[in-house]
Amino acid sequence: MTEREETRNLETIPVGSLGIIPLRGCESMAQRIDSFLVRWRTQRESEHKNSLAFSGYQRPSYLLKSKVPRFGSGEAKGVILESVRGTDLYLLVDVTNYNETYSLCGHENHMSPDDHYQDLKRIISAVGGKARRITVIMPFLYESRQHKRTSRESLDCAIALQELVKMGVDNILTFDAHDPRVQNSIPLNGFETVQPAYQFIKNLLRVEPDLQIDADHMMVISPDEGGMTRAIYIANVLGLDMGMFYKRRDYTRIVNGRNPIVAHEFLGTSVKNKDMIVIDDMISSGESVLEVAAALKKRGARKIFICTTFGLFTNGLEKFDKAYENGKIDRVLTTNLIYQTPELLQRDWYVNCDMSKYIAYLIDTLNHDTSISDLLNPNDRIQNAVFRYKQGQPMDGDDD
Repeated sequence: MTEREETRNLETIPVGSLGIIPLRGCESMAQRIDSFLVRWRTQRESEHKNSLAFSGYQRPSYLLKSKVPRFGSGEAKGVILESVRGTDLYLLVDVTNYNETYSLCGHENHMSPDDHYQDLKRIISAVGGKARRITVIMPFLYESRQHKRTSRESLDCAIALQELVKMGVDNILTFDAHDPRVQNSIPLNGFETVQPAYQFIKNLLRVEPDLQIDADHMMVISPDEGGMTRAIYIANVLGLDMGMFYKRRDYTRIVNGRNPIVAHEFLGTSVKNKDMIVIDDMISSGESVLEVAAALKKRGARKIFICTTFGLFTNGLEKFDKAYENGKIDRVLTTNLIYQTPELLQRDWYVNCDMSKYIAYLIDTLNHDTSISDLLNPNDRIQNAVFRYKQGQPMDGDDD
């Protein structure tokens, strides 16, 4: 067992028998999470293990079977194939997985975020209020970029959250929400947005052997004003300086639903001969982050590491291949919280940050109704990882 697993106090009575339902596109992640939970609960010693309150605590798998079959018209229904009565239920959904398809009047349709969200509601409806508690784990928060109203427009994210709560969802767990203030739409229910800062730092240290982690040799960069909070956090934890780009936009035009960026203006100290950690919540087309990387290179930056929670790569990988070949970027780190193409995983410049063990910790702790505050604050783990790195110890992935 890892150190945290041995010291973690999980002697409280579970909320209910644990059950995990992965929706389409989340099966492989769910299987990795399940393997951790099965191993931990098999090894865990507890004097209450055989009591009625711990019934079904140790099982060969916590995954529950479900399906969402579709009619020829494209309409669907959610079906749960096992009992969920009295369970502490965790629903895992990736709304960005466009690789999943279904038949629509003889045509192959790729699933959109709307399709995944509807399937989630179908499964919740199939539960029919029989579960003890429902927690939705939605790493990429549905419609999170439509989180505020600036004109006469819809507030999709807030409506979706209220809809889930009205259907009986007790808690919503997401990662790096575009704007955490969207939780104000459901003030009486649980909403946690988790930052994968530790996983970024650990994996960067694992693949880069010659980093000097101090303010003279490294710097943290926020590519826009919206990402300042996460950049400030990592800069403070690592003891580094921080810089920021702000986007100068042409507000007279709208292209692809947004005002086009005219230039990226830099605010901060000199970046010359320093390694850059560019931190953001997502790579969509990738244009902004590559422009930031190019601007940093012009200012004399040494190595550039791009760390984003979600790698969507909506316009393909060719621009990143070219930037890597031209020496404008050195590494791109994203998590496996959303769908990753096989082509992405094979790229030399790409580093995959596995989050399955971390999610397993969260599920295991929440099932016992125990505080997850130490899991949400990775400061100690980052400090330990940096200390081991400076001592020359391998980043062996022993913890989450």
